[in-house]
Amino acid sequence: MFSDNQLGMFTTAHQNMLPFDGEVYLYPNFYEEEGSLDIFEQLKHSILWKQDKMKIYGKMVNFPRLTSWYADGDQEYTYSGVVNTPIPFTPLLRQIKEAAEQQCGKQFNSALLNYYRHGGDSMGWHSDDEEELSGNPVIASASFGATRTFQFKHKQQKSAKVSIALNNGSLLIMQGATQHNWLHQVPKTAKQPGPRINITFRDIKY
Repeated sequence: MFSDNQLGMFTTAHQNMLPFDGEVYLYPNFYEEEGSLDIFEQLKHSILWKQDKMKIYGKMVNFPRLTSWYADGDQEYTYSGVVNTPIPFTPLLRQIKEAAEQQCGKQFNSALLNYYRHGGDSMGWHSDDEEELSGNPVIASASFGATRTFQFKHKQQKSAKVSIALNNGSLLIMQGATQHNWLHQVPKTAKQPGPRINITFRDIKY
């Protein structure tokens, strides 16, 4: 378990990272740096990671990352064709979630975790616009471990792009019309930055 100052503190809003049609706010040092490295190690060893598969051009291939789904309740959640059965929040995940909730002023009931083991692990272009999220969802994304690039591109105005470095201990909040108008991804990199764990907290409407 960790102290409150290790697990985030309320901070005033930063400048919107998107130029229009959405709201994205970055808090680069939301979780204390040294404590965040400890959190990474605990998550790495305590989370029930799984290797999902997806169909591409008729062939089943591994997701380029490990994932896990934690939530309150017992409702399944489907994304990218994968049905996820929830695992109850661990005490550490609940602490991290509560710190993010305090910053957002929003309650979350679920979390998708991604474990990027190396620079070859990635997540392709997508929006978090599943029916279960509804309306203009607020999504809080906490990062632990190596810094990875997080990219946005507008769905209609293809030249509109934004790139953000998500460092160890950062919290990124996506809200407003972001998921309706923007795609986002974590691209592969040849730089081999080291492993990273990302937690995206969300409120699923069952």
